Amino acid sequence: MKIVGFHSGHDSSYAILDKGIPKAHIELERYSRRKNAIGDSISHFKKLDSDWDSVLHMTTHRGGGFKVYNFMNSYNNLESFLLDKGGSSYITGHHQAHAANAFFTSNFKDALIITIDGGGVDNLNGDKHHKSDFDKQDNKSITSCTTVWLGKDNKIKPIDFIPMAMYNVGFYWANTTSKVFGLGTYKDIRGDQAGTVMGMAALGNSKKYSKYFKNIHDLTQHKNWGPTDYNFLSQEAKKSEQNMFDIAASLQNETEIFIKNFLTKYINKYNPKNLCFSGGVALNCVALGKIFDWFPHIKIFVDPIPYDAGLSLGSARYFWHHVLDNPRIYNNPLNQTPYLGYLYSKKDILNAIKSVKEKIIMEYKEIDFVLEALTNQKIVSLFGGPSESGRRALGNRSIVADPRFSTTKDIVNKKVKHRQWFRPFAPSILKEDVKEWFKYDIDSPYMNFAIPFKEDKKELVPAVVHFNGTARLQTVTKDLNPWYHQFISKFKKKTGIPILLNTSFNDREPIVETPEHAINCFLGTDIDYLYFRDYNILLSKK
Repeated sequence: MKIVGFHSGHDSSYAILDKGIPKAHIELERYSRRKNAIGDSISHFKKLDSDWDSVLHMTTHRGGGFKVYNFMNSYNNLESFLLDKGGSSYITGHHQAHAANAFFTSNFKDALIITIDGGGVDNLNGDKHHKSDFDKQDNKSITSCTTVWLGKDNKIKPIDFIPMAMYNVGFYWANTTSKVFGLGTYKDIRGDQAGTVMGMAALGNSKKYSKYFKNIHDLTQHKNWGPTDYNFLSQEAKKSEQNMFDIAASLQNETEIFIKNFLTKYINKYNPKNLCFSGGVALNCVALGKIFDWFPHIKIFVDPIPYDAGLSLGSARYFWHHVLDNPRIYNNPLNQTPYLGYLYSKKDILNAIKSVKEKIIMEYKEIDFVLEALTNQKIVSLFGGPSESGRRALGNRSIVADPRFSTTKDIVNKKVKHRQWFRPFAPSILKEDVKEWFKYDIDSPYMNFAIPFKEDKKELVPAVVHFNGTARLQTVTKDLNPWYHQFISKFKKKTGIPILLNTSFNDREPIVETPEHAINCFLGTDIDYLYFRDYNILLSKK
């Protein structure tokens, strides 16, 4: 039985579950080539998926304002089609979908679930599943930025919805990113650049501007969703790069104080062994990495798509487990895989290559050639298997390099990614080697946590160590990505280092999806090679 979940706000997406197992999660931005894309996810689904007649149920989440996105006509038409053949439609709350995606993706039988983002609508008196909920909000609904849930077996239970006016970490970040630093948010064609601000924070004084962010964790309701004087901070930021770093560090530090204090309250009350985290603020890998320091006895899980694109998958998971009462799916890599894009054939790739044959050289090369190129300080883009869902490339649409050279970071930032010099790069590391290289032996398959390197290891891989000695690591296993695990294992055998520098295969645009996207990005940057790994096809430039 297939269920399709839809989300048609910013970060528009759809997801397909087949008997509870995710079969696809598709983000509109990968095809529109506009970050944080808004669009009609139902129309996008019908365009890409030829098997949509097999769908029996559809889900979405309550978010309000969907008519703005031309979503309702498609929703009504598909709902009528499903009802005619005995199916159904179901609407969850916004944070309910976030919470469900985190908990039901995890292997935890029980957990405390926290969601923090810029805001979404949930119903205080339980589920609503009628399309009229899109048209109005009643006195039973609440718009929250911070919620708390308890998950047990195949159910999640709401514990607390914090009114939007009390805590709004997401809006502090959005406003500071745009109004202070002049960078893009999810509403901007440049996409959300909060990650740039997070990267700055490692170089700053976290006390200098802290007073402007105290309201993040002020229990008193307040009208302002951001610093008290954006103009002042904006002027301060323009005075020097160091001021920019200090403002970012102050925002990051106050965010961490809020998260720690908030978690402490509920952990003391419920004494959980496990913690699930979702919502856009869960992309703050620095803050989440600190949880291992604050609560070392607790296991932590963050789903691969904690921002709003994951709502399509979360609403479908909630319907399958909580509503239809189907049992949980434990210890199954197919339930936890982030590789949920569509596959491309050798014919697709060769057709894409034909259109640029005068610009490239195509060869068939085995892995060993690619590894040798990496050790010779070449930059290689990898394309293979289904694309990753989420903000972080995890080996299927990645740019990789040898982390042993200190110059690599500057080269990739300047000549490939065309971004600020201080932006860090992630290490992909074999899971079995994490304990030898990092302070904590953790699972981080989706790059959700930034944690410290061991002191004696930092000098061995300078290209992936941030200024504060941490890294947002990806732990690579045979179960989730056997090809990438084999690739890094061979690199380790060759160099003694079980780590590759890994960054998303893009250049100031969404991660590449199709072979055409990959070739265009390759030709528009100083990447040395493009490797279509499924077919051992290697491209270089003439």
